[in-house]
Amino acid sequence: MIANAVEVDAGIKRVSMRFIKKYAAPERDRLSSELCVEISNALYEHGLVTVPRTLPTTENGWVYVIGKDSPLGQAVGIAATVANFTALGASPLGGLEHNFPGLQDLFFGGPPLKPLGSVDSANLSV
Repeated sequence: MIANAVEVDAGIKRVSMRFIKKYAAPERDRLSSELCVEISNALYEHGLVTVPRTLPTTENGWVYVIGKDSPLGQAVGIAATVANFTALGASPLGGLEHNFPGLQDLFFGGPPLKPLGSVDSANLSV
């Protein structure tokens, strides 16, 4: 159902977590973080990506669901790759990504990206 809605809206759809919960787990009172990861992965298997990548557990939240193969979905994929490399301390943009402080929150749900060379490898989770 969500995939069809995304297709109708030219590759992107703003969806409430209440709507997602209604179809993914109607019997549950609340979505757990583990279930949100499972839902994200299931959507990905259907050719969809979510922004933020980690779905919020609150029913009051909103997410964007984007067709993975659409131009916007491809741009999201590139941004996620940049965030991954930056978290590893190997930014492909030479520090330019620091002009976009929300990148880390959208793709990893974590704190803003650290300046190049200050990655703490002991706390790295990618």
